Amino acid sequence: MQRLLIFLTAWATILCGADLSTVHSVYLMPMGSGLDQFLAERLTSEHVFQVVTDPKLADAVLTDRIGKAFEENLADLTAAPPAPKSAEKAASGSPAGATSTQATSTQATSTQSSSSSIVGAFAGDTENKLSDPAANSSFGRGKGTIFLVNVKSKQVIWSVYEQPKGSGSVQLDHSALAIVSRLKRDLKKPEGSKP
Repeated sequence: MQRLLIFLTAWATILCGADLSTVHSVYLMPMGSGLDQFLAERLTSEHVFQVVTDPKLADAVLTDRIGKAFEENLADLTAAPPAPKSAEKAASGSPAGATSTQATSTQATSTQSSSSSIVGAFAGDTENKLSDPAANSSFGRGKGTIFLVNVKSKQVIWSVYEQPKGSGSVQLDHSALAIVSRLKRDLKKPEGSKP
């Protein structure tokens, strides 16, 4: 009985998560050769999706790369803004004279650490400072593959391969047209039909 329940839950999740018709607004991540600009123009002029400039307002994101770097960028873009520092915390219990002394002490410490890091960089400090260098590589770029990722579920709900023939504006516009035409065709397909 539990297996049946797990199977039905997984099947419902797949059907709900992969529904292209639930997407109304998209945010475009920066893409190679500026393809995102051509896609934004085509999506808007053909009335396929509303293109938004704030990722928090988007149902989905169009990107030419997925992976850890994309996930981190998406998390940064959709994260809630940090809570503002309250004035009460700054004024709580510290006398006015102590603040200027603390500021001077902080500036001196900051200057010392800056000069130490500069000296360390020239004195052979070759340790890799990135926690995950692979996250900053362009290895995940699809070179022609475009992904539509649901912002909430983080699932790829649509993808297409359309490599531009060149990096000129005519070639990029042609690729954007082909991508948007395929997207429009897939939006019109009834659910459950074969490609």
